[in-house]
Amino acid sequence: MYAQCPECLAIYKLGAAPLTAARGRVRCAGCGSEFDALLTLVDELPSEHDALPHHPAAPPPLLSVPALRPQAQQRELFVTFDPDEPRRAASAAVDSTLRADRHAAPSFVRRPRARRAPKVGLGWRIGVAVLVTALATQWAWLERGRLLANATVLGIAESVCAQLRCAVPSVRDERRIALLARDVRPHPTVPNALVISATLANQAPFSQPYPIVEITLADPNELRIAMRRFRPDEYIADGAALARGLAAGATAAISFEVEDPGKNAVAFEFKFL
Repeated sequence: MYAQCPECLAIYKLGAAPLTAARGRVRCAGCGSEFDALLTLVDELPSEHDALPHHPAAPPPLLSVPALRPQAQQRELFVTFDPDEPRRAASAAVDSTLRADRHAAPSFVRRPRARRAPKVGLGWRIGVAVLVTALATQWAWLERGRLLANATVLGIAESVCAQLRCAVPSVRDERRIALLARDVRPHPTVPNALVISATLANQAPFSQPYPIVEITLADPNELRIAMRRFRPDEYIADGAALARGLAAGATAAISFEVEDPGKNAVAFEFKFL
């Protein structure tokens, strides 16, 4: 006898003993599906067809005359027939097939297992916190000029540095250094020399270093005749004052000695760098 798997269409040769023991239920060795072999059971293997014919479910036959009756049983036995029994048996067979073991089912009907997100450990969290702190510190150092220009931020920085015994980084903003007065006159003791005097004012709410001063002399046609830049140590002789810088709201009088470029130098310009 032969039976065919409804999933992979493999045909198997069967004996009466296995079918009787399992009541017609068998499992396919190819795809692992469990099916009812009695639905396609035939005596001979067809040579021209790939699929075996399905036998329609028939109601169980009525047993009217018993072949043997036990002597101890005195009352008459009746075998009843339920017309809905074939339909319930077919539904149970289909349900059993649909609920087959997932591991034994074909690969195209298996559901992929949901992947769990990896757990974040304490070491990973600490590493992320250290990285964020390092990035924030670098950003604050690069933007220290703009941050410390704020009076509130500057006060907080000075309080923290007072406790940690550190120095607040100097902030430079040449746009807030104003030129209050300037004067050019001949040098009183050196011939062919000029003395240039100026008064600077720090209009920023924080101290900042003395700037580099650029002085340009021009003729009546505004053509440059001479130009020179002076570093802070060239016009501030006091080392302590140079280290402290120009305090917030403070003024400083400075002077320069330069060579006289001639009578054509009638205009001069100050620039802070």
